[in-house]
Amino acid sequence: MKSGDGTYEPEVEDHCRTASTHTNDVPLAFAPSGNGTITNRRRRHTLPPLQTIAPQQVPNRAVQLRNAWSSAVNSRLGRADNEKFVEHIRYLLVASQLLSEYLDQGSLQLPLTPVRGGLDGTAEVPGLTISNGSLCGVAVAASAAFAVVWLISWARTSNGGYVDRSRVTLVAAILAFIGAVGYAYIRKQLLRNLRRGAVDATSDLTASWQAFEVASTSALQLIQEVELVSKGYRISTPMPPVSRVEDSASRRCARLRKMLHKGYAALIPACISVITTLQTLIDEDDLDRYFEVYDINAQDAKEATGPDALSVLEDDPESLKSLRVLSYRACILRRITLCALMSLQADGGKPDFARWRTASEVMRSLHSTTLTSAEKLRAVLADMDSLQVPTTPATKGLHSHTPTREKMRSQVRKISALSSGIRGLQAKMQILREETTHSLENTEDLTDLGPNLLAQYDSIGADLRELMQAWEAGKASLQTNIIKHEKRLSYASSTASGLRSPVSSLGGLTAVDEDGSPADALRALNGMMSKRSS
Repeated sequence: MKSGDGTYEPEVEDHCRTASTHTNDVPLAFAPSGNGTITNRRRRHTLPPLQTIAPQQVPNRAVQLRNAWSSAVNSRLGRADNEKFVEHIRYLLVASQLLSEYLDQGSLQLPLTPVRGGLDGTAEVPGLTISNGSLCGVAVAASAAFAVVWLISWARTSNGGYVDRSRVTLVAAILAFIGAVGYAYIRKQLLRNLRRGAVDATSDLTASWQAFEVASTSALQLIQEVELVSKGYRISTPMPPVSRVEDSASRRCARLRKMLHKGYAALIPACISVITTLQTLIDEDDLDRYFEVYDINAQDAKEATGPDALSVLEDDPESLKSLRVLSYRACILRRITLCALMSLQADGGKPDFARWRTASEVMRSLHSTTLTSAEKLRAVLADMDSLQVPTTPATKGLHSHTPTREKMRSQVRKISALSSGIRGLQAKMQILREETTHSLENTEDLTDLGPNLLAQYDSIGADLRELMQAWEAGKASLQTNIIKHEKRLSYASSTASGLRSPVSSLGGLTAVDEDGSPADALRALNGMMSKRSS
């Protein structure tokens, strides 16, 4: 400010003066640049980036001791073990394909031997694991007993012959520690053994249930096919309605019908009992979630588990319609039972003992029921597949070794051989279907599929030609035997109805040539033939 001018000029700061000088020298652009003082000021006050990776700290000895103490005293299994165990159970149930509504008979396990794995810590060779665990347990028990005896002896010894209280206190503390560690160890081992038993029970249940499904489906299909053929229908896909099959009062496969109904009558109440028991151990929300995943209708589940589960639409429980209704309800109950088993949880604590002990018991009970029914159905199907031809006569008498009976036995044996050939051809068709499906789904290069199919066609054609030859030979032999038997019967009847000559007149003048008729024989007996000849 100058004196005498009458004007006031405020002092300008350095950064403002620099900015005004810069604006006077360089023309302003329409949009401000990003290199201004405000941007620089904001950059100057920016917070440092967050550190998402924890810095590596040197492990503290106290922290290690605390973790070791907690793992030794804690009787609960870890979270990783619990999740692995639950996932193993669920894997066994899903891999069995029993949760599907329509089962693929070719992919199910026909043998009743289950497949067990070691996903939850259980080894694939259980005998080796049990022996190693037993040796470890014996060593730990012997060491603990020796330590307890030595500590008690050490606490009782003192210089003056008196018991030292400090030693007694120390020994009591050590014994309490050993007791806590031993309790936690035993509790963990018991829970591991219980889980191993649950895995084995799940494997056994899935194997026996697969066998029952294969046997029951085959039995129901055989009953329907036999009824269709007996009514004059041809076996086709899809099958005709059940009402057409059940029109007539005459039924076939009575023994198989009865055994199949008994199997469903034993399985359905067992499934309802298992579901009722498991519902007290699971969360209903988890069960509803699995119902939604596997498309199980709540109304169907309610009807299948209701008091009228064994009731059928008509009074006859062994009709084909009733058996199909029971089969559908057994399918619904099977899927509900497996969903309930998949809803079971494991936290490694005390509730796991009661939860999985109960689950193992109900699975073993259900395994026994399904295994018994499957074996009975298999036995009946095996008896129906083969014709039982007795090697010795069924009745003892004078006519037990007649040529007619022996010829009929030989015809029955030919029919049995023909049935065996048909079953072998059916097995080849099943193998062809499985190999073709596997090649189409899992192989990108299909150049070898055509020659393989052609070779299979040749093999099937050879079997068909052999079956046709055996069929023609058996039919021709049977027709020949029937014609011979009819001729023999007609000759015997004609001989019995005609007049018989006395024994003394069967020669001489009363004899007739083989080309003569019964009238000539009568004339010969009356003497008319000799008079004419004379």
